[in-house]
Amino acid sequence: MSQYSVRLRTESFQGGVRDAQTDVETCAQRRAGRRERTTIIEEASWETLPDDMQSFLPGATFDAVICLGNSFAHLLDEFEDQRTQKMCLRNFAKVLKPGGLLFIDHRNYDAMINSGATPGHSIYYNCSYPVDIKTSVLVVRGKPELVALDYLIHTNDDAELNEQSMFRLCYYPHKLDKFTSMLDEAFDNKAEHSIYADFKALDQVDNPAYYIHVMRKPLN
Repeated sequence: MSQYSVRLRTESFQGGVRDAQTDVETCAQRRAGRRERTTIIEEASWETLPDDMQSFLPGATFDAVICLGNSFAHLLDEFEDQRTQKMCLRNFAKVLKPGGLLFIDHRNYDAMINSGATPGHSIYYNCSYPVDIKTSVLVVRGKPELVALDYLIHTNDDAELNEQSMFRLCYYPHKLDKFTSMLDEAFDNKAEHSIYADFKALDQVDNPAYYIHVMRKPLN
């Protein structure tokens, strides 16, 4: 999140950073400070985003909302009907100006569910060390409800040292068709909706790591 904010600021865009984790916000501010750029950083919740925005930027709407890096999939489905996820997508639409853009992505969970494996490449991270990813899919009442990725990163080229970093990330597995429908509904089925595979045309990538959605809010 912080790298997107800093990159936009260095290109002279004005904007704010919203994150539920204050340590991420602090990192964004520190990076912006090193580049002598001013970035508005506030803590907000996707679930109450329009109200939170009014508390520190009354009346503000935005040219773009950016939610990349598989961030949205961290929001799990506690009610098993995706109501909270749908509400948050509507909130993204509400804070956009007419004609504004929402950039949002998710991993290729269709491939993970069907094969039990994670596509081996990444468009966001360039790790110089070998990375092993163990993929687990939790199915509840016949429906995939959680994907857990267990990372094992070998942090030293010397096999004898055997230095490793292990961690787990858990996500809601958004399938492409369903997430596409949810986004359309969030914009009342009136938005222009484009979908990319690893930032390329869909027909150019056989097994993408990510799907990127671009929603353009209607002018009226």
